[in-house]
Amino acid sequence: MRLTVLAATGGIGRHLLEQALAAGHDVTAVVRNPAKLGEQHWARVVRADLASAGPAELREAVEGADAVLSGLGAVGRAGIGVAEHGTRAVVEAMRQAGTRRLVVVSAAPIGTVPSPARPHPPRHDPGEGPVMRYVLTPVVKRVLRAHYADLARMEDVVLASGLDWTVVRPPRLTDKPLTRDYRTAYGQNLRGGGSVSRADVAHCMLRSLREPETVGRILGIAD
Repeated sequence: MRLTVLAATGGIGRHLLEQALAAGHDVTAVVRNPAKLGEQHWARVVRADLASAGPAELREAVEGADAVLSGLGAVGRAGIGVAEHGTRAVVEAMRQAGTRRLVVVSAAPIGTVPSPARPHPPRHDPGEGPVMRYVLTPVVKRVLRAHYADLARMEDVVLASGLDWTVVRPPRLTDKPLTRDYRTAYGQNLRGGGSVSRADVAHCMLRSLREPETVGRILGIAD
């Protein structure tokens, strides 16, 4: 397959790139700083700052792609807004190019975060147990309020895009190795699922490309 990976030097993006190349896919990596890819990446590279790039700058990256996979997300407060802006730009570029399939990573609490398109979300996720629901999630949402608001607006863009989208919502991310031994659920988080590795999230995103039933769905994922 011809794949485009956004934020290919990020925590999840790097795993998307490595796993896609290992599987023999033809990959275009969209990065702000190509030097971070190193020398042995064997991918076509498009340089773009997704915090400011417009659709015209991304059209080349998505033209002819079978799917676009996005690891976009803010790293630190300075990056807040990149998820919404970059996704909005790539969605428009995909529309212009006729590219249909989009898989993005979000975060487990986003189903209960207000957004312009969903100002009154449910108070609790149906898949959460009492500890996650009443203790851990409220604390994390306070600490990462601005980051999650950015991701909630990003999801608004994706769900209204008219594309063949999938949203993957992981809990706390770790740097543990790829296991392929993770759980998923449609439209909700997973009970007892407090973490998952970035490598496994990337695997789930790539696997969804072979699963038509994931189109138009939100996937919870956890160990």
